[in-house]
Amino acid sequence: MATLPKTDVVFVGFGLVNSVIANEIGKNTALKMVALERGPYRDTYPDFLQDHFDEWRYSQQGELFQDLSRNTITFRNQRDQAALPMRNYGSFLPGNGVGGAMVHWNGVSWRFLEHHFNYRSHHEQRYGPGFLPEDTTIQDWGVTWQDMERYYDAYEKQFGINGKAGNLNGQIVEGGNPFEGPRSAEFPQPPNKKPYNTTLFRDAANQLGFKVFPMPSGNSTGTYTNPDGLTLAPCNYCGFCERFGCHVGAKASPIINVVPSALASGNLEIRQYSTVFRINHTGGVATSVSYYDEGGQEQEQPADLIVVGAFMLENVRLMLLSGIGQPYDPVQNTGVVGRNYTYQTGGASATVWYDDKIMNRFMGAGSAGFAMDEFHSDNFDHTGLGFFGGGNIAANNTGARPIDSSGPLPPDSPTWGSGWKATVKQYYNRSAGFSMQGESPAYRQNYVDLDPNYRDAYGNPLLRITFNWTDNERKMVRWIADNPITQIAEAMGGSITRVGGDITDYSIVPYQSTHLQGGAVMGADPTTSVVNTSLQSWDVSNLFVVGASAFPQNPGYNPTGTVGALAYRAADAIINTYLPSPGPLA
Repeated sequence: MATLPKTDVVFVGFGLVNSVIANEIGKNTALKMVALERGPYRDTYPDFLQDHFDEWRYSQQGELFQDLSRNTITFRNQRDQAALPMRNYGSFLPGNGVGGAMVHWNGVSWRFLEHHFNYRSHHEQRYGPGFLPEDTTIQDWGVTWQDMERYYDAYEKQFGINGKAGNLNGQIVEGGNPFEGPRSAEFPQPPNKKPYNTTLFRDAANQLGFKVFPMPSGNSTGTYTNPDGLTLAPCNYCGFCERFGCHVGAKASPIINVVPSALASGNLEIRQYSTVFRINHTGGVATSVSYYDEGGQEQEQPADLIVVGAFMLENVRLMLLSGIGQPYDPVQNTGVVGRNYTYQTGGASATVWYDDKIMNRFMGAGSAGFAMDEFHSDNFDHTGLGFFGGGNIAANNTGARPIDSSGPLPPDSPTWGSGWKATVKQYYNRSAGFSMQGESPAYRQNYVDLDPNYRDAYGNPLLRITFNWTDNERKMVRWIADNPITQIAEAMGGSITRVGGDITDYSIVPYQSTHLQGGAVMGADPTTSVVNTSLQSWDVSNLFVVGASAFPQNPGYNPTGTVGALAYRAADAIINTYLPSPGPLA
């Protein structure tokens, strides 16, 4: 093992979180920074321009994803089951490389609702202390919407997010989301173009009296230059967003919107193929990180400040491998690291097929659609329904690529041969779909820990996920499907309609979303959180752990916008509070 010269700041992972923080530190200080990223540095040119439309390489073989042959997770639904490793990509797709999962994201970029930040106290005040299930561990974040708004604004301007404001400084604005919290400014860009099939959803929902608005999007409307002078190009609606880097530089991403500025400081070094496996610490102070370099050799990088901003799973795993914070014990209900693991609840959806409408489904973008929030979270009265929570309902056409998207086909369609070919020919371009993206509450029995049986390529324990849906989510999905989704599907007026609304046990096998949260949650109470409201470790004062790992629960939106806002919040705390006087901030 070699001990390298000390640096001021070391970053673990270099995706959205740490590129933002490094950029802010580089603009405001002269600190020397080292970023340790387990994957390579890819850029629009030449990497994505040359082979962007190689669906086999990127979508099927997972060129941009974590290498599961070297590091994966194990999974079980409940504690009395044996956890088994995920050998093939399924439910979620962690990124691998500079820019992280935001390189291959779709571009959906939400702000959470006001009451999401005081979620437990909101429900107890509205419905009484006995309303929530006994085993739920949802909790307040320790911050409010007002605390977060300026950081959302900074993130959206840096990444050129487009959309339509629904609440400007407390005034409801026609055409936007009337349920959102008050914004200080309009979106940096106006909404992008919307595919035809999403307008059928919009028209039907509006006819029923719902308030439909454009989904907030990182698919650039036009040529946009951010505050650091970095430019997004206009989206050309090719339909190759999710699982792909953008070949024209039109999708908001750290490699376009932040990393070039961070490198321009001259004080940042990015080390590719560097896999961090331990934070070394003593007496409540982190001294260095240990990592394997490209050749598999162990290296130690000392630093005064360490910022962990990897994917949620690796944030938590690194804390457990390093022995920082008390591991969560679901039996005793003690400890914090690994607690409140959540996912994303789906299952309520509808597809409508037409005989007389051509959709051009192959033309789309990752976030080119419409949404409504009447049945999201606690925007509707849950008295007597037998469940809490809800979800955002949206129609979005991400494109219909040749390998991934021969369907959806109507019920009872042939599954092979000439009958299948004829059905695909008839209906490939004649369907419109929409679905609910629901919240995933935290429960005592859902958590992550280190697996006692399986190890990665270097001999370190894998992370184990224990997770399942509860009756609350099953009732929520069924009710949403039977009510607003069925009503909208019928109003869309197709020749064939299918509504889905049942979830049983969670499965790791089919893709659902890469929206994983929790395990190193933030809060104002060290007995129920791993980091404080500045994202600083309660146990190690010169360690910040930032990302979706800090979410106490998933409120039902894509996490990226809030991850970005937390990155700006942590950067503010580090630069303006921690660096002038290092030590605990809470």
